[in-house]
Amino acid sequence: MYKKNNNQGVVHRLMLPRDNEVVGVVVKALGASNFMVLCSDKRERICAIPGRLRRRFWVKEHDLVMVKPWSVQGDQRADIVWRYSLMDRDLLKEKGYEVPK
Repeated sequence: MYKKNNNQGVVHRLMLPRDNEVVGVVVKALGASNFMVLCSDKRERICAIPGRLRRRFWVKEHDLVMVKPWSVQGDQRADIVWRYSLMDRDLLKEKGYEVPK
């Protein structure tokens, strides 16, 4: 977790990838809460939003997301665990994380 003050004194929390989580960009919506995501490790994965998170955020094409690969079929499948805002993209680049385009 990373905190940064902006000019108005508001603290913004940034979720950073932990363990085997990677950052990715949604390439295509496949339907039924499934998305094709291009990850920062140069792999395309079919990612799903877990049921407990489906109502928490709305994912669209070209959104920046954090994904957690599955323990089985980790090269092909993953879960979306966080959606980043536009401001978060710049903060991730500042912290040294590779952000796919």
